[in-house]
Amino acid sequence: MADTAYQKQYRQEFIAGFEQNMSHLAHTVTTEAVIKGNEAVFLVADTGGAEPVTRGVNGLIPARADNLTQNTATLAEWHDKPRRTRFNIFASQGDGRRILQEGTRKVINRKRDKEIMAELATGTIDTGATQTMSLSLVTKVRAALGNNDVPVEEEDNMFFLASHAAEAYLLQIPEFTKADYVDVKPLNGPARRYRRWCGFNWIFHPHVPGKGTNAEKCFAYHRSAIGHAVNTGEMNVSAGYNDEDDYYWARASLFMGSKKLQNAGIVVVNHDGAAVALS
Repeated sequence: MADTAYQKQYRQEFIAGFEQNMSHLAHTVTTEAVIKGNEAVFLVADTGGAEPVTRGVNGLIPARADNLTQNTATLAEWHDKPRRTRFNIFASQGDGRRILQEGTRKVINRKRDKEIMAELATGTIDTGATQTMSLSLVTKVRAALGNNDVPVEEEDNMFFLASHAAEAYLLQIPEFTKADYVDVKPLNGPARRYRRWCGFNWIFHPHVPGKGTNAEKCFAYHRSAIGHAVNTGEMNVSAGYNDEDDYYWARASLFMGSKKLQNAGIVVVNHDGAAVALS
């Protein structure tokens, strides 16, 4: 006969699993709130590379038309709706209703970033063969954007979306970590969502295409290169209880669509992150 009767202690406060819980990219693009309808049209206006002209022999100044391009982002509805019975909530560990509500919000935020990255991936200007992140690669990308008339001096509007493998290489670059070169010291203090360096606001995202492989896709872009349309009021989050069938539910919904507006403002960076990936 056993001389002990062990007891288990279950912690009632749940511990959130590791997963992306917010949108990293929604504030890096040109956003339009749609009041009604399923399309948002973004107008890109420029001169089409026009050159000044001299007065004609008839004494008149030749006229030209502006170069106007309308880009349409088509909205689609996206939802996530977890559901658990009242008995499941009653008998299970942790705050089940809170888990429902927080989880559904996370799912929609991840979808939002995925939509924006899908449009960034349609950019046709890239860095060629895959390589690891380096100072020369970053300056090459910035030069490419500048050569395309992108206002790279607008630091508040310049973004570099990179993988954590790319960050691992950047942290080995003295110019990235030394106080003489950066205002925000990446090796001092906690991890930061945005770091400004070499003219870009850096975002290290856990879900870039091809993450952890030798075919990662990173992106350098100007805010005006991507349009993102969402319904007025943005994400709708609701929760409730079904009395007839005795279950709790939570739902998050968002009507959204993204569209590439200016190809010249996006550079796709083909990055090799395999050497620093752990499985």
